[in-house]
Amino acid sequence: MAVQKSKKSKSKKLQRRAHQSLTNPTLSTDSVTGERHLRHQMTADGFYKGKKVVDIKKPEEETEE
Repeated sequence: MAVQKSKKSKSKKLQRRAHQSLTNPTLSTDSVTGERHLRHQMTADGFYKGKKVVDIKKPEEETEE
């Protein structure tokens, strides 16, 4: 088991933790639909880089007669 040789000072500890803050996800806007989505991911409509890549089937609603 590894054992540290000496104690880390508060300064060094806080300098290391300064880079661990959370950032907001980077969003892109699709050129065709204008929908916002995560980078390198397709939109909910199935578009990626302005091209339709997946045909999303929406559930059909039952009609009452």
